[in-house]
Amino acid sequence: MTQTKTAPHAAEKTDVLWFLPTHGDGRYLGSEVGARHVSLGYLGQIARAADELGYYGVLIPTGRSCEDSWIVASTMVPLTQRLRFLVAVRPGLSEPSMTARMAATLDRLSGGRLLVNVVAGGDPLELKGDGIFLDHDERYAVTDEYLTIWKRILSGDPVDFHGKHLRIEAGKLLYPPVQKPYPPLYIGGSSPAGHRVAADHVDVYLTWGEPPDDVAAKIADVRALAAERGRKVSFGIRLHVIVRETAAEAWREADALISQLDEGAIATAQKAFSRFDSVGQQRMARLHGGKRDKLEISPNLWAGVGLVRGGAGTALVGDPHQVAERMKEYMALGIDRFVLSGYPHLEECYRFAELVFPLLPLKATTGNDLGPARNAGPFGEVIANVAAPSQRRTSQS
Repeated sequence: MTQTKTAPHAAEKTDVLWFLPTHGDGRYLGSEVGARHVSLGYLGQIARAADELGYYGVLIPTGRSCEDSWIVASTMVPLTQRLRFLVAVRPGLSEPSMTARMAATLDRLSGGRLLVNVVAGGDPLELKGDGIFLDHDERYAVTDEYLTIWKRILSGDPVDFHGKHLRIEAGKLLYPPVQKPYPPLYIGGSSPAGHRVAADHVDVYLTWGEPPDDVAAKIADVRALAAERGRKVSFGIRLHVIVRETAAEAWREADALISQLDEGAIATAQKAFSRFDSVGQQRMARLHGGKRDKLEISPNLWAGVGLVRGGAGTALVGDPHQVAERMKEYMALGIDRFVLSGYPHLEECYRFAELVFPLLPLKATTGNDLGPARNAGPFGEVIANVAAPSQRRTSQS
């Protein structure tokens, strides 16, 4: 077991977010076997489940392989009551004033349930297809200017700005957001440029799931940079989860998830990822090297998802207590929110909440507050039309 030191900034409680798989879902990675249509109905099922189960929010990804994150979030608002939506923004793909108006509108119409995930982009080929011809550090320079304008507009200030990449005169927002001064900003990024933008601008720095010591180093760097600027940043982590009642079941499920992959599919994916200039993607690829033989890279941390999936490529695998303990190790480093997903996303959403939520020190903003289940079949179904399981347990105690 990896020993991690408890940081002075350890998180005592955590929020947990889930994921809307707008780029596809199914029972097996890289296969049409057990694949599911990403329809409004199916995404609504996942969003409603996350809302009912008490997840803090859901991440909605961006990119050419995904449905548009802003439109998806808008369609989910009337289907849910308290669920927040972590919606992706790509600086350079839209003007900051336009996205600020979109953010303000969605925040108002949702009753203050918008979170904003800033994505600088990592695939040069995809970016060129979107008309963005900037190298890695230039994209973060654009992101810096973009967020400077975006935050000032949403704060209600008139904006005049003339930067290297962006220019605006007499910019103004007439209809403000609910959340003040603006909806919370999240960002990932493992490079020095990404860390600097995080320290300058965001509320939450997100890392992909790496071994605890590697995560600790990233947190320390961003925290130090933020302190130099007189700011404080919160920290989150993006992971997949495979949790079952026993560890053996969980590991069998992990093996099954990649059982339909052939070596050609893995090679194709790894070749595509090799062109990315994202430092985070490069770090993900190094965890497994494109090989199946050593995928448990840290206790209960499995890199199999990253064989063919870009971005977050690791999963916590184990029984409920093992998964909860690994999460608490990250909390000891300062992680106070987890952005999770699992395959298929509807079933794993339920499974994780039912098995792991009771083992975590959750913030008041995460967790089902409905109390014990009553007439909630098929779970807790009345026994022989006579007594509910809870009633039978009470009579025997």
